[in-house]
Amino acid sequence: MTRLLQFALTRFIRKGSLTFTTASGRTFTCGDGTGKPIRVRFLSKAAERHLLIDPELALGEIYMDGEFIVEQGTIADVLAIALAQPDQLPRWAKPLWWQRYLTRHIQQFNYHGRSKRNIERHYDLDGRLYSLFLDADKQYSCAYFETPESTLDDAQLAKKRHVTAKLLLRPGHRVLDIGSGWGGLALYFAEMTGADVTGVTLSTEQLQVSNARAEEKGLTGSARFLLQDYRDIPGPFDRISSVGMFEHVGIHFYDRFFQRCAELLADDGVMLLHAIGRSEGPGITNPWVAKYIFPGGYIPALSEVLPAIERSGLLVDDIETLRLHYAETLKAWRERFLARREEAARLYDERFVRMWEFYLAASEMSFRKQNMMVFQIQISKRQGVVPITRDYIAAEERRLRGIETSRGPHLQMAGE
Repeated sequence: MTRLLQFALTRFIRKGSLTFTTASGRTFTCGDGTGKPIRVRFLSKAAERHLLIDPELALGEIYMDGEFIVEQGTIADVLAIALAQPDQLPRWAKPLWWQRYLTRHIQQFNYHGRSKRNIERHYDLDGRLYSLFLDADKQYSCAYFETPESTLDDAQLAKKRHVTAKLLLRPGHRVLDIGSGWGGLALYFAEMTGADVTGVTLSTEQLQVSNARAEEKGLTGSARFLLQDYRDIPGPFDRISSVGMFEHVGIHFYDRFFQRCAELLADDGVMLLHAIGRSEGPGITNPWVAKYIFPGGYIPALSEVLPAIERSGLLVDDIETLRLHYAETLKAWRERFLARREEAARLYDERFVRMWEFYLAASEMSFRKQNMMVFQIQISKRQGVVPITRDYIAAEERRLRGIETSRGPHLQMAGE
């Protein structure tokens, strides 16, 4: 087993410096010796076998189960090395990858009931967990770092401002926020622009927090939140936003998503889709992420999204890619989570803490090392709805920044 493990790992890990100690006590080093040296240890032969059989699933499982420990460095350092190799996947794991690729439509068949169950698995965890690492407004999507010195709270506020600017919101506009989370973006729309906003979510936990926040801010007349699937909401709307939700739609339902958005959007309306994307063509959801973090989720390539928009009859007005913004967001989340890991362990247990540490670290390194990105697609139903140059975005952001300043302290979570 040890010789086979060494043979396989030394052929996969050709960059960096990663030293392994096996369950039998044997030590070997992989890589070219560059970078910070990292040391790890297997605590059982079963963990070694699992890694050899299915590395994409196994690494996260043996780490969260305490069978694979990092003795020098962090799991983020290990993943930074693993995801930076010339081959994105060990050669012996490619048959499993193809098997998963060919069956991905089944895994992502997110009909109404399954969509709700998938969302509940992740978003209906104890609300105190997310308060450990998110910003004060509880934004659980990619922030927008205008400067390297921006704090997480600054960057999340800038994200809301950036999205709002692209929507060209004005008082009285009817807005649908698909996947409204804990309500921060919808409340920003209502408070800063005077729009009339409806947010839809499939998470009971998020719904309760969102409505409590609207009541606390005195915005119940202009911001309401519903436990409802986007496919069932009646229209029309002048503006539609969807931030961090499209990853849960499932590739089989892309046509239905955009067809429904076309039905809901007014003729002179504007839509902004903000979602994680892959820069290197279609792929699969990592099996560990699909099993433990986002069941039914998938990160699409633009080549999978744009044809569905075209088939719906909608027009693409603008596409912006945010490349390392999510890496910085995830780094901030991971550091904040680990700073309060004892509180997380009290909410759940140590295994859960290791699972979430792995999730945040793996997500961060996928953006740093494997060319993941976030795309923002601005969409309309006809030409001439938005200005013909992008100068208006910066002008709108300046206008919104002035409104924020005049309003004083920004939105906080209900009860905080």
